[in-house]
Amino acid sequence: MKPLSRFITATDRYIFRLVIVPMIGVFVLAASLLLLEKMLRLFEFVSMEGGPVGVVFKMLLNLIPEYAGLAIPLGLMLGILFAFRKLAVSSELDVMRAVGWSYNRLLRVPYLITIALMVLNFAIVGFIQPQSRFAYEEMEFELRSGALGASIKVGEFNSIEDRMALRIEGSEDSGRELRGIFARLADDNGQVLSITAREGRFLANREDRNTIILRLMDGTIVHEVEKGSPRVLSFSQHDLPIDLPALQEFRERGEDEREYVLPELLEIGWSSSSTAQERVGSLANFNYRMVEVVMMIMLPLLAVALAIPPKRSTSSLGVFLSIVIVVAYHKVNQYGAEVAAIGQLDPFLALWGPFAVLAAMIGWMYYQIAYVPGGQAIGFLETFYSKIGRAIGRLFGRERLKGVVPESQFGEDEEANEAIEAALQEARGAA
Repeated sequence: MKPLSRFITATDRYIFRLVIVPMIGVFVLAASLLLLEKMLRLFEFVSMEGGPVGVVFKMLLNLIPEYAGLAIPLGLMLGILFAFRKLAVSSELDVMRAVGWSYNRLLRVPYLITIALMVLNFAIVGFIQPQSRFAYEEMEFELRSGALGASIKVGEFNSIEDRMALRIEGSEDSGRELRGIFARLADDNGQVLSITAREGRFLANREDRNTIILRLMDGTIVHEVEKGSPRVLSFSQHDLPIDLPALQEFRERGEDEREYVLPELLEIGWSSSSTAQERVGSLANFNYRMVEVVMMIMLPLLAVALAIPPKRSTSSLGVFLSIVIVVAYHKVNQYGAEVAAIGQLDPFLALWGPFAVLAAMIGWMYYQIAYVPGGQAIGFLETFYSKIGRAIGRLFGRERLKGVVPESQFGEDEEANEAIEAALQEARGAA
């Protein structure tokens, strides 16, 4: 126990608690927002296709790995950023630095968390995402084809195999009981049956699973033929067989490179039997997934560089910049993968080039914080933000902007100058 207690001290456990709580909160919040936005579209899609509502949640479940690829890095970075920001604002960071704890030492626990999440994200983007994406596409196909139990829409004409038109006025008992039924059937010989019924219900056909029975009650049948007058029949009960449309089989996995797991991408990318387009697309997608995982190793350094505000300031500009950088870099990678997949740019250069630029920028920002006395990674932006805050404060006044602009941005330098001038005037008067 002693070696472990020396490696993970009480301070490390304290930093772990500061990191883990906001990290989980940000992850849940980001994933929830992405899923809620998609949920609205899925509800609309499922209702238009007439499918069961429960399929929406199954489709959302298959989207979680897709959104976790962005939510995990974002939650990791903001968790570390909020932890070090709290240490800096409360002056605890100054105490730790005074007793000899460097930023590299303080990042021991955040990097242990980062390595664990990198392994998790590698498993998600490399193996879980392709399977869940294919399952989502298959479920969407089955919903369009009616394999998930598409329902008859009330108040509309529903076409079945272009031979039958069915319309109902209302339904009860989850669609089992139908009211106000009109059906029109036609065959190849030109005969047409027009049927109206007061009520009816669907029944399963045990002898033929490809046919269902529509049992009609209290109705009329009008039989029309090409030559001859129509015949009208009344019935108290009539069974109308309906042939179900043949279900199409879903395609095999692999229409899109995103549906392949990492070993399959490498096999296609290095195989001489693959076409040039297949090799380029597979290598582009492979490099995209790998760079998204490797990028996480730089996030703790970026979080620390943006978490430390200037002295006597509580500016939250770093929080905003961190979100912009992570999301923008994710979009740059997506664009690079698309460009590389169509052969316009080398996959390695298109994806690892932006990573090298971002890594160099993060390294410089961390060096300014960790090794330059009084250094600020975004000092020029903080100065500009402070000037903007003071200008807005003078324009609208302190009382109007209280709670909108931080108190530290209400022109501290001007207030100090006014105090100095007042003291000088009192000194002159005394003299």
